[in-house]
Amino acid sequence: MFSLTVRDHMMIAHSFTGELFGPAQGLHGATYVVDVTFERHVLDSDDLIVDIGLASEVLKQVLGEFNMKNLDDLPQFKGRNTTTEFMAKAVFDRMAAAIHEGRLGEDGKGIVSLKVTLGESHLAWASYHAGI
Repeated sequence: MFSLTVRDHMMIAHSFTGELFGPAQGLHGATYVVDVTFERHVLDSDDLIVDIGLASEVLKQVLGEFNMKNLDDLPQFKGRNTTTEFMAKAVFDRMAAAIHEGRLGEDGKGIVSLKVTLGESHLAWASYHAGI
């Protein structure tokens, strides 16, 4: 299996519901380092997994939905704790949709799986990985 990873970041604000979260129940910010790994069984006709520039551009567009926003204000997240794990899946879903829509080009349709990792610090990160 071949893999290629592109990286970007997003800065968000959010709060959590539940005693488990302690002081994070209050509004706070996070800057996530976001890694998206694309996987395919064989390289395309140009010996690529996906065009790095295009993959980086699409990732930036996807993150633009969340970057510099208070996630508590987004209707699609109403009633949810937008944890690092939850947001890894949210980014995954949007990247998978972009692939299916052809936004990574025709050769991007050869991608068989994705892994999205959000690093909230040098000590903690969460990922979501699945076939697409």
